[in-house]
Amino acid sequence: MKDFEKLGVFYLGRQSDAAGATLGDPVLYDSRDLLTHALCVGMTGSGKTGLCVSLIEEAAIDGVPTIAIDPKGDLSNLLLTFPDLAPADFRPWIDEDEARRAGLDLDTFAAQQAAAWKKGLADWGEDGDRIARLRAAADFSVYTPGSAAGRPLSILSSLAPPTGTLDSEALADRASTAALSVLALAGAEAEPRGREHTFLATLFAESWKAGVTLDLGALVGRVQNPPFTRIGVLDLESFYPAKDRFGLAAKLNAVLAAPGFEQWLEGEPLDPGRLLFDAKGRPRVSIISIAHLDDDRRMFVVSLLLNEIVGWMRRQSGTSSLRAIVYMDEIAGYFPPVSAPPSKGPLLTLLKQARAFGLGIVLATQNTVDLDYKGLGNAGTWFLGRLQTERDKARVLDGLEGAAAGAFDRSEADRTLSSLGKRVFLLHDVHAGAPATFMSRWALSYLRGPLSRDQLRALTPPRGPAPGSDQGQTGVKPGSDGGQTTFAAGSPDRAASAAAGNARPVLQPGIAEYFIPATGANPHYQPVALGLAQITFVDAKLRINQTRDVIAAVDIADGAVPVDWTAAEVLQLAATDLAKAPADGAVFDPLPTPAANPRNYAGWQKAFTTWLSNGQRLDLLRHAGLNLTAAPDESEHDFRVRIAGVQREKRDAEVDAVRRKFADERARLEAGLQRARQGVEREQGQASQAKLQTAVSFGATVLGALLGRKTLSSTNLGRATTAARGFGRAYKESEDVGRAQQTVEAQQKALDDLDAQLTQETSAIALRYDADAGTLDTISVTPKRGQIVVQGVALGWRPGRRELVVR
Repeated sequence: MKDFEKLGVFYLGRQSDAAGATLGDPVLYDSRDLLTHALCVGMTGSGKTGLCVSLIEEAAIDGVPTIAIDPKGDLSNLLLTFPDLAPADFRPWIDEDEARRAGLDLDTFAAQQAAAWKKGLADWGEDGDRIARLRAAADFSVYTPGSAAGRPLSILSSLAPPTGTLDSEALADRASTAALSVLALAGAEAEPRGREHTFLATLFAESWKAGVTLDLGALVGRVQNPPFTRIGVLDLESFYPAKDRFGLAAKLNAVLAAPGFEQWLEGEPLDPGRLLFDAKGRPRVSIISIAHLDDDRRMFVVSLLLNEIVGWMRRQSGTSSLRAIVYMDEIAGYFPPVSAPPSKGPLLTLLKQARAFGLGIVLATQNTVDLDYKGLGNAGTWFLGRLQTERDKARVLDGLEGAAAGAFDRSEADRTLSSLGKRVFLLHDVHAGAPATFMSRWALSYLRGPLSRDQLRALTPPRGPAPGSDQGQTGVKPGSDGGQTTFAAGSPDRAASAAAGNARPVLQPGIAEYFIPATGANPHYQPVALGLAQITFVDAKLRINQTRDVIAAVDIADGAVPVDWTAAEVLQLAATDLAKAPADGAVFDPLPTPAANPRNYAGWQKAFTTWLSNGQRLDLLRHAGLNLTAAPDESEHDFRVRIAGVQREKRDAEVDAVRRKFADERARLEAGLQRARQGVEREQGQASQAKLQTAVSFGATVLGALLGRKTLSSTNLGRATTAARGFGRAYKESEDVGRAQQTVEAQQKALDDLDAQLTQETSAIALRYDADAGTLDTISVTPKRGQIVVQGVALGWRPGRRELVVR
């Protein structure tokens, strides 16, 4: 078997006949072909799931992350990877019913499965080392929204205002999909452009424009009292009366009150960026398992997830390399030819636009009838497996014919599809030549079928803070190194203040007073010096020009130094968040004596200015090798993802350059090898002819000598002489054949050496980029004179830590 470990290509199997009886060269699929998307079709037992699992494995090995939507529960098998291939590894995951049907005890059956997997991998040139490489290449996780079986996923977070800048059309599309999804979840009428849909879409769009986050509870209230009075040219009561709105609110409330609904609120946010890359920028394979949900909730999860992926995609830069894969198994029902469920809109958007952003869409199904083949005309790769009926085959051929744009032999494809064996697929790739058949390789993952909830729990790590989350953070304060450290909500308050119930102090004129927002009712306020400033960080070389509001709070003491700004906490608040009046039912600590003197605030303002000049800086991550600097508001996770994309583009460009460098020489060597092989055939033919002529001449001489009257006639003598010369010619031709064969061997060795050199150089490129992937430095930008504008120091009232609200 030829080497299949090549950069940017996926090893999917080996060329074969339709029955899979004869295997040929490996099928190496260029990962960039997936940018035009792929469709995999095959009946149950055709090997469709195994092929798609293999594709995801290959992508992970190549550093390409995947979000996989799993309606059946099969894809969780991607976590069953056992590099040691030991029976004990297989034992917890075997299908006990299958073992009983085989008449074997569980240990024996586990040993049988381990042996089968070891042999199957070996037959395809794979082993435990490749499984270990797969496990090390990416993080694999199974998410179970609405269930605690796998990793929890906070689906309803996607109802928050979209991040980034969206044009009116994109905002309308997102609001429309969110409305359809919520209606499907509630079991209400979900007809596009119907009354309920139009109302909810308008509600989402108007709320998002105002920056309002709508969880399901807030949505119930807004359905009854929406923030607008007209829809189109009709007033709200005419279009959708209060009585009908109450009915919709009741359905949404029923969902909210259902047992177990809290599971939808827990876990990591529905963020495609986090599902594709971890905090260090390492690729992930995130499996969104929805097998445990009913149809309405499946549609709700799928449509919201696809909508989030569309939003994430539009925030990325363009690329010609494969950045990530979105895979969905059993697409039937989510992409129908006539109706428009909530999932269809974002799927069409992804099929039409995702290529420009490096996102490959892979869809799979065994139900060929319930698919919109016009929409799937955007798919450039078709994997067609064994089909169940002639009707299924006809529908697939219709779709494939449309996607092929004329370059398609329908009758030949029909014959091939009719004779496909198990795990054999007809591959149609618009980037390649004619369609070809191949048998899919042995999966590295143990394909045991859907897992139980207990098995999923065993595969899920103990629950903790979501990766990259900031749970509990309520503010920042200066650290000992001049930077900033966090303080957490729920930490102990300051020393106990005076007895609760103290009234708000009366202040002298000239003391500005602000209130930091609090949660809940009846906050307990503590006095602080509140500094407000605006700092601008400018660096023309790094193209940085950012203005930051700084609000710092520090305790006021009765000692010799009433205000010490080195102990201040920088609150993540905007000036507009500060209130001019206290919350209802508030109580106050006594006011320290220095805080009651208006003249003290001018001195505190000077000290505040000095503290800002000495301690404020903007720390940014930088990758020196790529000359890239993180944006001020760019997280390490997002910066590493951006670096990975740039490195992949540069790596692909270098690999392409190396391949072009070797192309002419390889073509020359292949041509020389072909000529040498032709020379061998020619010399072999001449040698055979010489041997035949010599044999005939020699036979005639012997026969003449035996039958002739004269023992040594002139005729016999001439024949003997000719035969002798023939023996000489035959010997010479044999030597020519040997020399020609040596030429073939020399040409083949030169070609093999060139291929080895190509592999060595491309591998060196990959190693160089891998070694440089995680090297980040931190640079600091400090404000210059005139870039710090102090707006003042005022008396601030801060709630107790447990009551503090920061943004």
